[in-house]
Amino acid sequence: MRLSATILAQPHSGLALPAYDRSKITPGIVHLGIGAFHRAHMAVYVDDLLGEHSDWAIVGASLRRPDTKEALAPQEGLYTVAVRDAAGTHPRIIGSILDVLDANTEREDLLALLADPQIRIVSLTVTEKGYCHDPATGELDENHPDIVHDLANPSAPSSAPGMLVEALTRRRNNGIAPFAVMSCDNLPSNGATVRRIVSRFALLREEALGAWVAEEVAFPGTMVDRIVPSTTDADRAAVAELIGAEDAWPIMTEPFTQWVIEDNFPQGRPPFETVGAQLVNDVEPFERMKLRMLNGSHSSMAYLGYLAGYEYISDVMGDDNYVKLIHGLMTEEVMPTLHMEGVDLGSYRDQLLDRFRNPALQHRTWQIAMDGSQKLPQRLLGTIRDRLAANQPIDRLGLGVAAWMRYVTGVDEKGENIDVRDPLAMRMLAIAADAGDDPKALFTGLVALTEIFGSDLADNEVFASTVTRHLESLFDQGAAETVAQLVS
Repeated sequence: MRLSATILAQPHSGLALPAYDRSKITPGIVHLGIGAFHRAHMAVYVDDLLGEHSDWAIVGASLRRPDTKEALAPQEGLYTVAVRDAAGTHPRIIGSILDVLDANTEREDLLALLADPQIRIVSLTVTEKGYCHDPATGELDENHPDIVHDLANPSAPSSAPGMLVEALTRRRNNGIAPFAVMSCDNLPSNGATVRRIVSRFALLREEALGAWVAEEVAFPGTMVDRIVPSTTDADRAAVAELIGAEDAWPIMTEPFTQWVIEDNFPQGRPPFETVGAQLVNDVEPFERMKLRMLNGSHSSMAYLGYLAGYEYISDVMGDDNYVKLIHGLMTEEVMPTLHMEGVDLGSYRDQLLDRFRNPALQHRTWQIAMDGSQKLPQRLLGTIRDRLAANQPIDRLGLGVAAWMRYVTGVDEKGENIDVRDPLAMRMLAIAADAGDDPKALFTGLVALTEIFGSDLADNEVFASTVTRHLESLFDQGAAETVAQLVS
């Protein structure tokens, strides 16, 4: 039997159900990029508040693939969030998503909904690459194929910036106040960055439109945090056993969840603070803390762990040398770049290490390693720039960059092919092929990718010598031995 509203009417022991009548809720939010993270994070917060605030339900939209819609439509938008810890798996049915639209086949329906006055917030988790921007500068990539297409076909957009601007244009033309645009992606200063990207796209369409977007549209910043591994067939089978029904796409996650939000919603917002979110005037310090400590550590563990043969992050944390490396990375190199008055960074570090150790959360190193060209600038390179400017060493951070360079050669330490998933994969593989077995040539070729490294790091002697030294060791000694030597 498939998960559905009918299943909700049946008694279930130990299964948490929506605490409201789904027939009485209406949408106030459209979410672009309705993947696993959104369904484990924001949709859960909204589910918690719909009992008393029924006009803030979510309609999701898939911009690229219809798989989420295909999974959730037969289930009337319902799905399971299964929280895993050492004590077991704890299932909960989420009902906050009323519908999922496929932008490829239902574009006009999506645009019409975005232009409807009842929609007051448009949130996004389209990943770093979904903003069609230059990760090194945070500016719109005006030569991106999707941007070129959307500027030529403004009423039939395919990109997130194009979709937002077309919907905002329709609202402006009809005298409807703009919705707030809330990015929940791991971008540095994500609110300001998305404002810059969307305003620039609007300006390219029409000068007055660009000015209106920049002045009238709110772009609240956020910091989001919850570890969400990919769902496996074994996960689906386990959830079916727990809930007594088939769920085509349950979400597996950890107990921890955090959401910090800039309180900037001119057309109103749900009381997120009543369900555990933190509303603040300035999100950027929290965002930087999370990007550098959690995400920077995660990426370093992903590349170094994968190269050493570790499939899951919890496996990496079973290696004492890797634990020493990540503890030192956060303590010695990341935390000194953060200025968080009233926040105990040491406690946050220890909490992260405990979360990484969660044996029930099978978070693949390969999954975290995806799209590294988009992630590296904010997860590692920003911290590196700060430390270089202060004449401070970058040994551990540099090893993370070197491990990424070794990973994107597409061949692991056993000579097996690596499935490198990245927008720049073909270019990076070509650079690796030209470099052959020469680590210095590999460094020179990859650091020339200015969309990742900008124009400053290639000529920095400390950066070049540190990363090249580690890269040579990774080729000669392997990842596990390189880590062991660094922490000894």
